[in-house]
Order: sequence, then C-alpha cells, then structure tokens
Amino acid sequence: MKFRVVLKKADGSEEKRVIDAPSRFAVYEAAEKEGAAVASIAEGGGSGLLEKMNSVSFGTGINMMQRITFAKNLAAMLSAGLTLSRALSVINRQSTNKSLKRIVTDLEGKVKEGSAFYEALAAHPKIFSKLFIAMTKAGEESGTLSEALTNISRQMDRSFTLQKKIQGAMIYPAVILVAIVVIGVLMMMFVVPTLSATFTSMNVELPPTTKAIIMISDFMKENVVVTLALLVAAIVGIVLFIRSKPGSAVVLWLALRMPVIGELVKETMSARAARALSSLLSSGVEMLTAISIAREVVGTKLFADVLLEAETRVKKGEPLSSAFSDHPKLYPVFVSDMIAVGEETGKVSDMLAQVATYYETDVEDRTKDLSTIIEPLLMLLIGAFVGIFAVSMMAPIYSISSQI
Repeated sequence: MKFRVVLKKADGSEEKRVIDAPSRFAVYEAAEKEGAAVASIAEGGGSGLLEKMNSVSFGTGINMMQRITFAKNLAAMLSAGLTLSRALSVINRQSTNKSLKRIVTDLEGKVKEGSAFYEALAAHPKIFSKLFIAMTKAGEESGTLSEALTNISRQMDRSFTLQKKIQGAMIYPAVILVAIVVIGVLMMMFVVPTLSATFTSMNVELPPTTKAIIMISDFMKENVVVTLALLVAAIVGIVLFIRSKPGSAVVLWLALRMPVIGELVKETMSARAARALSSLLSSGVEMLTAISIAREVVGTKLFADVLLEAETRVKKGEPLSSAFSDHPKLYPVFVSDMIAVGEETGKVSDMLAQVATYYETDVEDRTKDLSTIIEPLLMLLIGAFVGIFAVSMMAPIYSISSQI
C-alpha cells in the first residue's frame, strides 16, 4: 500500500514523499529510523482518476477499502505492542475521512470507559458487519485480537477483490448495451425522419415493421421530454426491480440456468460461504453462530436457505456436510465432500479455507475469459438490432428502385 507522506526532518525542513508500506504504523517506523517525524500522512501514491474513484464512498461515508485498511492498521499496531486505545488514537489522528474519524473517536471513548471492543463495534452495525464483530469478540476473549483483526482484513480483502473482478467483467457488456440504446435513440430521432419523408413523397407501400419504426420515431421526435422521461423511468424501474426481492430472485433464477454464468454464480456463493465459515471457525466462533453469520454474508436467499437448513441439522446433531450434500445444484459436490473430510479429521476450518481458495481462484480465471464468452452473444444482439433496422428501412428503398 502506498502513502503520501510529509516528513519533518531534524533540521526543521519538510520533505514530501510516497512510501510503499504494509500499514501506517510501518511508515512511522521507517520515518523514525531516518530520524524524521511524520507531519502528515494520506493513503494513495498519487492524485490520478483511479485513485479518486477508489476514495469515493457512498451511504456510510466509509468504503470497503477504508474498512479493510482500518482492520489491517489496527492489527499491525496491536502486534507491535501498542494498547488498543492508543492504536485507535493514532488511527483517529491520521485519518482524513470525517466519517471514519467520528466512528473511531466513539470506539476510542468506549474502550477507555471499559467497554469491550466488540461491544463498541456492535454500536455501528452499518459499518462493521456481524462477521467483523464476531471474529473480534472471539479474538478479544482469547487474547488474540491482533491475529483476529489480521484474519478479518484478509477475509474482507479477498471478498472485495472477488466482487471487483466480477463487476469488472460486467463493464464491457454494459458499455455495449448502453451504446446500442444511445445509437438506437439517435437513429430514431435523426435518421428515420429523413427516410420517412422520402417514403411519404414517393407514396411507397411500407411493410409493417417499417411502419412501426416510423411511428416510434415520430413519437420520440415530437415528444422529446416524454421520451427521455420514459427512458429514465425504464432504467430506474429495471434497477429497482433487480434490487427488490422478487426481482433478484428472477435474475438469480435466470443466471443459474445460463451455461457459463450459472457455474460462476454457484462458485462465487460457495467461495463466499466457505470463506466466512472458515474465518469464523478459525477465530474460535462457535459452529451455530458461525453458520448464522455466514448465512447473512451469503445474502442471496436461495443459497442462504441451505445454511439455514445446515444450522437446523447441526442443532439436531447431524454433520454440517449433510445439508450441502442434499443441494448439489446450488453448492457443488466438492463443497460437501471437503467439509465431510474436515469433519472426519477435525479440520473443518482448514478444509473450508481450501474450498474458498479453490473457488476464488477459479472464479478469477473464469472472469478473465468472461468477455470472450460474452462477445459472440453481444455480436448476435447487435446483428439482430442492425438487421431488423436495415431490412425495415431498405425494403421500401428497393421497392422504389424497382418502380423506377
């Protein structure tokens, strides 16, 4: 990780520098070795567009990267021997995010008053997930808070990286679809009216598809504001539908039945569930609590219901693997087999970690090739769009030519 640092030297002069270090604490150590003091520090090695985009946060004002950095830096300072309250104080002083400073100030105050750290975190459920709080509680109670925070940062980093790779793979088809819509609207408003005037002056009999396109074009040209409003309403409606429970269920149902996308969804959910369970169990969280929290981490109801079933079965004394083995269409057989091996050897956490790593790696490889797979489908879509428009507009022109 890179930091923009202003160093104050022994002679009173200041030097601006970009330092590559694993944490803020490491920057302070490096400065002390040089006999300098850190006057100011900020994350990032430059002021480029990408960095500015990464620093943007919505909703809570604290994005995922900032939460990961918080856990990572806190773990580094605790392992170096700083007390929890002092480590929080350092993070508070050096943070440039007002929302994070407010949260850390509250955490520091509650810790100094004698509250447990996990209880202080639980007061901010929108910032710190149940997984974060549970792993912190287990680490605090066992005296291994530094290791727990390190595991938390790794778990969050892996999940975030996987999510970003999948989102990145979706950018290309999204851009193509937006381009198709924009080009279609422009052609309807500027190209079709010109051809329509020619057809009208020549008194040509128009095919049904051509008439339909001209009618749409006339409406769009005469009602520009209404057209834009309808377009925005359609986009907002689609987004809201996808985010709603019925809409997300429909999208998931369709995705699971698509040749490549279906496997990608299953492996992503398997990796997410396995990583959450592994992280919680390795931190000392009790099995039933771990399953309950992992269910919320998975999020998607269809896959979360399997974990709910697993929780019920484990309460009855049945093995964890039994619930997964009964749902091979959602969680691959490899998941239940590895969990079963872990139950036989007493290393469930280690087996789940291997499952998570395997599927995370596989999903990353699949997302690299996803654009290659989607390209032919996009070409077909573009071809169909262009073909319908071309045939509808060219047929009357051929009719005019034959009459001449």
